[in-house]
Amino acid sequence: MATIQEKSEIIFLYESKYSIPNGDPFTGEQRYDEETKKVLISDVRIKRFIRDYLHNIGETIYVINDKDQAEGNESGAAARVKSLRKKFEKELKEAGIKKDDGYFLLTKCIDVRLFGGISTEKGANINLTGPIQFALLNPSLNSVDLRMHQNTSVFSSDVTKSGGAIGTTSLVPYSLNQIHGWINPFSAEQTSLSDEDVHKMFKALWESINNANTRSKSNQSSVLLLQIVYENKTDKVYGTDRLVSISSDKRDEQFRDISDLALNFEKLKEVAASLKVKEVRYYTESIDLERDIKSLGNKFTELKFR
Repeated sequence: MATIQEKSEIIFLYESKYSIPNGDPFTGEQRYDEETKKVLISDVRIKRFIRDYLHNIGETIYVINDKDQAEGNESGAAARVKSLRKKFEKELKEAGIKKDDGYFLLTKCIDVRLFGGISTEKGANINLTGPIQFALLNPSLNSVDLRMHQNTSVFSSDVTKSGGAIGTTSLVPYSLNQIHGWINPFSAEQTSLSDEDVHKMFKALWESINNANTRSKSNQSSVLLLQIVYENKTDKVYGTDRLVSISSDKRDEQFRDISDLALNFEKLKEVAASLKVKEVRYYTESIDLERDIKSLGNKFTELKFR
């Protein structure tokens, strides 16, 4: 299957209501910029959404969190490569590929083709840079005042004993989160990333947000997905992460719903007119947003990944 040839950038918007879009792994509290009061979403959180969705629909994933990760007494990347070697043993043999060909095994995993991967197996070290990357931290479009929430938990060791605790959590009442990403065709040659893989990633990105069902992530919805496609592999436009902005008549008030604000696409329209931009592909399930995007010009076309 041919690797991708287009260079592009990704802008993905999704909303969160009374949730914790991306908790700090040490404290559990929402990542937050104290100065701008904007919610922060890490690239690791977004990749985890995508990986989990792809894993659930049967795709082979390299970085997973279940029992398949370990093999014997080993752990980490070496153990995962060993389990992949067992899974694809017949295919390796039929293709006449050495069983220690780590590159073949890693690129059988869609998340390696998307995001890259590392194998630390002795004698077969591999380090593949992923053609798809997201910003390390992605600030929300709106500023947010976090809301303190108290909750009570009770854990019993047996029927004769009981214990409880009152905890405090910082919730995000409402945030319109913007995720910024890049797709690099040069790195795609190293991981064998295909257009089909990219379409699967877009679907996973959209659907994983809509179907997250954990206590802290369940109240989230995908809003808009944009792919800004360049004419040439070396083209670049400045400030892609600032092409979509928000406005509102609600001054000095906190947003609680997307109806409280309006999306402004004027800068996006200007950039789309650039000779460096081949087209801007979009996907949304909002009739109003679809109408707004279509009005921006002929370079705006529907992103088809279903």
